[in-house]
Amino acid sequence: MSPVALPPEIEDLRLRTREFIRGTVMPAEPRPGAVVPGELLEDLRTAAKAAGVFAPHAPREYGGQGVPLEHWSPIFQEAGYSLIGPSALNCMAPDEGNMHMLHLIGSEEQKRRYLAPLIAGEARSCFGMTEPHPGAGSDPAALRSSAAKVDGGWLINGHKRFTSGANNAAFCIAMVRTEAVDGAPAGATMLLVDMDAPGVRIGEQLHTMDRAIGGGHPHLHFDDVFVPDGAVLGAPGEGFRYAQVRLGPARLTHCMRWLGLARRSLDIALDRTNRREIFGSVMNELGLAQEMIAQSVIDIETSDAIITKTAALLETDAKAGSALSSVAKAHTSEAVYRVIDRSLQLCGGDGVTDRLPLASYLNEVRAFRIYDGSNETHKWAIARRASARRRREAEHGAPDLADVSFPVSDAGFPAEAKA
Repeated sequence: MSPVALPPEIEDLRLRTREFIRGTVMPAEPRPGAVVPGELLEDLRTAAKAAGVFAPHAPREYGGQGVPLEHWSPIFQEAGYSLIGPSALNCMAPDEGNMHMLHLIGSEEQKRRYLAPLIAGEARSCFGMTEPHPGAGSDPAALRSSAAKVDGGWLINGHKRFTSGANNAAFCIAMVRTEAVDGAPAGATMLLVDMDAPGVRIGEQLHTMDRAIGGGHPHLHFDDVFVPDGAVLGAPGEGFRYAQVRLGPARLTHCMRWLGLARRSLDIALDRTNRREIFGSVMNELGLAQEMIAQSVIDIETSDAIITKTAALLETDAKAGSALSSVAKAHTSEAVYRVIDRSLQLCGGDGVTDRLPLASYLNEVRAFRIYDGSNETHKWAIARRASARRRREAEHGAPDLADVSFPVSDAGFPAEAKA
């Protein structure tokens, strides 16, 4: 990684994070595909705090490193070089996204009760958005879970699925539909729900191909769950707007972490091709191997560039940054998969075994093309925004470039060019 013009304190943290991941975390990694023991994770988190690299994205007043969003990527990529690195540094989903949103939107009491222990690593969280069909999935407007206003609070009823981290969570940020009340509009509302509240029930466990997010992806049921008025995150009816505060950066940080894993995958392949001989040549001298390596470098660098641009934009224009994060997510999720797949191919038979971690990496990153909005949904939104932009430009006098005729000479060249 060759960071461009990072402030000295950020570059120092990046280098210390690299040293911690490669010197402390990687030697402690379990066998590919194995679940990380809770005791090991706690030990690594204690060590990360001692090394001053814990919670790089979180505010300093809560024990984090206070890195601004525009500089998260180089740090998160270093963390993502190990599959368990982000968990060790407490910058893994869904907690990282929930921390960011709570810091920006939460009340002081909500920060004290939920944000502080989350950043300290003393609590876990989950985000209740996805529902069984025909409920909310890639289309959030299909939200069916609801909360009714009652005396002193809200009564929640609903059914969520794919609630990542719920098995270990102390609380859930639940997205529910609410009616207009007390001047607030009808719409979606975010509510903070303690997982031990009466009526909260973890249901069927979903066994997915990825393992990096601890706490599973279970169904979650809310049966007449009461929460007080103070449980509203932000304001009633504004949940979809607040969701963009979370989802734009959260899908981007997934890109950052997985790009770190893609870099490691390519390094594994390069170590292999630099020393393995086949048909009388070292693999790195063979054109087919060079093409795969070059394409992987291109995928990594283009992903890095768009992540960096999006992160900077999110700091200055959240709406535009959230829109560009769709481009970053769709591109990076596919690019990362290609890099790991090529790396596995370059490692031959060992690549598909647990002698190397590449096969398990493929399982981890494949799901990213679906979660945080399927790539097809993002591409649909990207295309609609592009078409709308061009329509607005036409309304302000931009010429119709598809309806311009050039005078052509007898020789077939534009007359101006011939002259």
